[in-house]
Amino acid sequence: MKTKSSLLLVMLFMTSIITYAQQIQMPQASPAASISQKIGLTDVVVEYSRPSKKGRKIFGTLVPYGEVWRTGANSSTKLTFNSEVNIEGNPIPAGTYALYTIPGKKEWEVILSENLELWGAIGYSDDKDVLRFKVPAEKLPENYETMEISFNDMTDTGATLNLQWEKTGIGFNITTEVDPIVMKQIQEMVIDVNSDNPGLLYQAASYYFSKDKDLEQAYTWISQSVKADPKYWTMHLKAKIADKLGYKEAALASAQESKEMAEEAKNPDYVNLNDRLIKTIQ
Repeated sequence: MKTKSSLLLVMLFMTSIITYAQQIQMPQASPAASISQKIGLTDVVVEYSRPSKKGRKIFGTLVPYGEVWRTGANSSTKLTFNSEVNIEGNPIPAGTYALYTIPGKKEWEVILSENLELWGAIGYSDDKDVLRFKVPAEKLPENYETMEISFNDMTDTGATLNLQWEKTGIGFNITTEVDPIVMKQIQEMVIDVNSDNPGLLYQAASYYFSKDKDLEQAYTWISQSVKADPKYWTMHLKAKIADKLGYKEAALASAQESKEMAEEAKNPDYVNLNDRLIKTIQ
C-alpha cells in the first residue's frame, strides 16, 4: 500500500513539473537584440532589449531625467570587447560591461559597470563603475518608435556608438590601437624573416601605401610579389605606388598590364580602376 502511495506521489510531482515547464510562446514586449561590429581589429558586441514607445512619452516621463537607467529594457545592456579599447579617450580593458545611462534634457551621463548580474538598474551601486563620462543629447529630426543602438562613422581605428529613441539621440566614440599591432606583424612575418610569400608582401606593401609609410620599401615588396605571382590587383597596387613615387613610365606600364589581366579575367571593376588611374598618370 505504501509503495502504491509513494508511486502516486512521484507521478503527481512529475506531472506538476511538466505542467510548469510548459510555456506559451508569445512575442516579447521588448525583444532581445544583439549587434556586433569589427572596429579596427577589435570585435565589439552589444546585447540589449529594444522597448518601443507604444504611444507613451519616453524621456522625462517613462525614463525619468537624472536617474540611472538600464539603457533599454529587461536586464541591463551589455558591451563586450575582445581586446582593449578607448572610449572617449579612456582606456577600457577587454571584457564585458553593463551599460547604464543617466538621461538629461541637454546631456547624458554614460556609465560602464562591472556588475552584470542586475535586473535593469535595481540594486545599482557606483562602486562597480569602471567609467563615467558625459555626452550631449541631440534632438533628432525623425521619431524612433523602437529604441535602436547602432555603429556609425566607421574608420580604420574607430566608430561611434549611437543610441536613438523617440526624438533623442546620443553617441560616444570607441577607438582601438591598430598601427602598432599591424606593424608588429609586418616586422615579424615579413621583415625579420625576409619573406618571399607574395600574399604577405602584397599585404605589407598595401598597408605601407595606405598609411603613407616608406613607399620605396612598399614598392620593393610589391615588385617582389608581382614577380613571384602576378595578379591584376597586385599589379594595380604596383602602378599606384609607382605613380605616388613619381615613376610615371613604370606606373603606366603596370596599370596597362593590370588592365589587360583584368580584361582577361573578366573583371570590369579593375578595368575601370586602371582606366581611371591611367588618365591621372597621363
